[in-house]
Amino acid sequence: MELIPALYLIPVNISNAPLRTALPDGNLDIIKQLRHFIVENVRTARRFLKRCDPSFDIGSVTFYELNRHTDLTEVSSYLNPLREGVPMGVMSEAGCPAVADPGALPVSIAQREGLRVVPLVGPSSILLSLMASGFNGQGFSFNGYLPIDPRERERKLRELEQQSQKLDMTQIFIETPYRNNRMVASLASTLKGSTRLCVACDITDQENESIVTMPVSKWKTAKYDYDKRPAIFLIYAR
Repeated sequence: MELIPALYLIPVNISNAPLRTALPDGNLDIIKQLRHFIVENVRTARRFLKRCDPSFDIGSVTFYELNRHTDLTEVSSYLNPLREGVPMGVMSEAGCPAVADPGALPVSIAQREGLRVVPLVGPSSILLSLMASGFNGQGFSFNGYLPIDPRERERKLRELEQQSQKLDMTQIFIETPYRNNRMVASLASTLKGSTRLCVACDITDQENESIVTMPVSKWKTAKYDYDKRPAIFLIYAR
């Protein structure tokens, strides 16, 4: 099929599982036709495109890098091909672009200018962990990274726990992988024993995936090792 001029939001695999277990064939058909991509990292974007199609002509692609080093005043110019009627893609490092991701900026610009935006189906660790947690999926909040300072982190955790109980809301957050075990220990020592905690780790990796929900009281004595593994944390207090 011939692509319409649009900004295609392209999910990227979140594990080393075969692409076709997480991404529809329709996504791959679209990716093969695009030649302009806004990405977080050019090297990993190239690798992903080659996984999608080993024969992909990388030399014909123009990449626009968007990360913490980018001059944000330049981002609007990235969309010039789209303004001229050429379809473009936005890719995250992993998961869905524009969700907890800098890709939200070009999407916002495109929407303000009335340019077409097309989100594609793919894995989101936030939603997948919520689905598997057993927690409230109708009221939830994603909070990104919590404070590093122990006292500030404990204060924030108690605040999230109170909001969860008061508003019947699942609270979701992440941590830098090498600090995951410390996060679980902090949760176990800070939250009420009856509050439930889910740790969802290595999502979509069939061999290593682990999604465990238990009351905090049980996490105090549980054996686990989540360090250096991508994980999502969810709490639910009733």
